[in-house]
Amino acid sequence: MRLARRVGVRVLWVVPVAWGVVTLTFFISRVVSGNPTALFMPPGAGPKLRATIMAQLGLNRSIPVQYYEYMKQLVHGNLGTSIATNQSVASELWQRFPATAELAVASLLLAIVFGVVIGVAAAARRDSWVDHGARIISLGGLSLSQFWFGLVLIWIFTVHWHLLPGPIGRLPVGVSSPPKVTGFYLIDSLLAGNGSLFIDSLRQLVLPVITLAFVAMAPIIRITRSSVIETLQSDYIRTARAMGHGRMMVWRYALRNAMLPVVTLAGTVVGFVLSGAILVEVVFDWPGIGQFALQAIQAADFPALQGFVLYAAVIYVLSFLVVDMLYFVVDPRTRT
Repeated sequence: MRLARRVGVRVLWVVPVAWGVVTLTFFISRVVSGNPTALFMPPGAGPKLRATIMAQLGLNRSIPVQYYEYMKQLVHGNLGTSIATNQSVASELWQRFPATAELAVASLLLAIVFGVVIGVAAAARRDSWVDHGARIISLGGLSLSQFWFGLVLIWIFTVHWHLLPGPIGRLPVGVSSPPKVTGFYLIDSLLAGNGSLFIDSLRQLVLPVITLAFVAMAPIIRITRSSVIETLQSDYIRTARAMGHGRMMVWRYALRNAMLPVVTLAGTVVGFVLSGAILVEVVFDWPGIGQFALQAIQAADFPALQGFVLYAAVIYVLSFLVVDMLYFVVDPRTRT
């Protein structure tokens, strides 16, 4: 009952949060962004043609009227039409979501598993070479730019060693995508029984996944290490050690009691990755939502930009909803 009430309150919060984010984005984008009519203006076009294009795009009306029309469309589930592509923003997001989701799921699995394992190992062997190595990895992930790290990986594994393909999207040039079932090329190629296509998809996925996982793993290592160290100083841990329990005690008892801050941080990482890691997708020419957002910013595509921000806001709210439910599973003390 308590869990259901808590979930219900969180779900209700989606509406005001989404409204606030959309409202801020609507007004800020029109103040900061450029004029999208430049996309359709031929060289030497005069003000009359500009006025005609603005009227066709609905930008000749006052800002309050534009806001009212946009919110009216949004209530009916219409995110508007992209100015740059003349396609529905909702369909554009839906078409690009599988690419972002496939990259995000693989990166999250890698980041969470390795981040927790390295963080616990560093805490259990404090001030050893393992701990120092974990600090170097986490510091590097927090300090290095995704853009720069991705380019370094491309130079090493593609340009220098010729082990992995270059940044050309989800598949090599000339290779057709598998029949769409889930939108995940790895899964769809297996369902189609095409082993060579699976290998091609996996090879294209390696470098962007490593880049994104390295950045996402760094804060997980730091928070896991500090949380486990704090737990290992508890009275019950010292008692268990005095009774002769070995290192497995860290994984069986200390880790579970140290998981709350790790779960909270994981929720933030999930929201960041699923909302589209823009720099990673741009570097590797990944046709996901992050690249769609960057194109919308560059083109001053107001509907596309607003649709992306709304999508990201909902993703973050749902991520923390899942975090709230995991609290009840991880730590029974949160149930009382």
